[in-house]
Amino acid sequence: MSTSPNNGDEKSVPPSSSTVILLMLTIGDTTWRLFVPSVGLTLVGLLLDKQLHTKPWLMIAGIVVGVTLAILLVRMQMKKVKKL
Repeated sequence: MSTSPNNGDEKSVPPSSSTVILLMLTIGDTTWRLFVPSVGLTLVGLLLDKQLHTKPWLMIAGIVVGVTLAILLVRMQMKKVKKL
C-alpha cells in the first residue's frame, strides 16, 4: 500500500499477494484460537455436567477457562505478529 496521501496524481498500489496470504493466515489462526478453547471447553463442561449431575457449574467453568485461554492465545499471537 502507498504510504503517501493520494493527491489524484498517484494511483493507490494494491497489496501484494503475499501480504494478502499472510493476512488470511493470521485471520484463520486467530479464529481457531478464539473458537476451539471457548466453544470446546463449554461443550466439555456441558457433557460433564450431564454425567456428573452438576448442572450448570462445569459448563460455567468451561466458559471461564475457555475464554481465558482464548484471550491468552490471541495475546501470544499478537506479540508474535508485532515482531514481524
